[in-house]
Amino acid sequence: MGSIFSIYLLAFVVIVIFFKLIKIVPEQQSFVIEQFGKYSKTLVAGLHLVIPFVQKVAYKHTLKEEVIDVDPQVCITNDNVQVTVDGILYIKVIDPVKASYGIENYRFATAQLAKTTMRSEIGKLELDRAFSERDEVNDNVVKAVDEASDPWGIKVTRYEIKDIYPTPTIENAMEQQMRAEREKRAEILASEGEKESRINVSKGQRQEAINISKGERQRMINTSEGKSAAIEIVSEATAEGLKDIASALQLPKGRTAMSVRLAEQYVQQFGEILKGAETSVLPSEIAKLKGLVDTVLPALSSGNKGGAA
Repeated sequence: MGSIFSIYLLAFVVIVIFFKLIKIVPEQQSFVIEQFGKYSKTLVAGLHLVIPFVQKVAYKHTLKEEVIDVDPQVCITNDNVQVTVDGILYIKVIDPVKASYGIENYRFATAQLAKTTMRSEIGKLELDRAFSERDEVNDNVVKAVDEASDPWGIKVTRYEIKDIYPTPTIENAMEQQMRAEREKRAEILASEGEKESRINVSKGQRQEAINISKGERQRMINTSEGKSAAIEIVSEATAEGLKDIASALQLPKGRTAMSVRLAEQYVQQFGEILKGAETSVLPSEIAKLKGLVDTVLPALSSGNKGGAA
């Protein structure tokens, strides 16, 4: 009975020692092994054997990217404005040995370093630039913290500012400034619109005046051309008539016919004058009238004879 118990006890001890020998490292993790209190080796993902009581797992590190929430901190901008800034830091262990023996707590150390660097970067900027140049501030923080944490076996991948909180007084002043800027832009846009409207109206009036002047010019040209053509036609007709008269005067008794025609017109016009006048007016020189009659009557007589013949 005692021998069986001893066998079971031995088997139990063997099993315990066997499980103590075996160390399984999960994926994306790393174990730092110490032998008699001194660094021995680093175990990566997989199955490993560790000698009990001689070797031990001193540190366990994850090789995944870690997210550290940086607590809000009070910063003073270059224009002496107090703001509260908080952010998120992304780090990754690239050397488990340095992360184990280079610093006591690399997470806390990198977070504190990110805070001090952030205060320094915010202090270089005015308040307006602190809001608009976040990307530049993030890059500067990543660069500074990554260089400082290199002896710790840490790689800082990125840093992101979550929020920037000004004091209530500054926030109220910023609201008033924003309201004033918006009203200013609205007035500028309204004035620009009025300006464009006036310019368009003046351009339209100018074009209208040009079109009217062009139309008036064309009308005057057409009128003058019409008058010129009418005068030309009248002058041509007059010239033709004068030519006919000249030709008629060259005929026999042409001058006599012309004299008779002139006398008839004279007598006709003289009669019209006498009909329309309330007082009869006779020429003072009767001799001239007699001479006129003496001239007209022979012409009429000769004209009648010629017609009878």
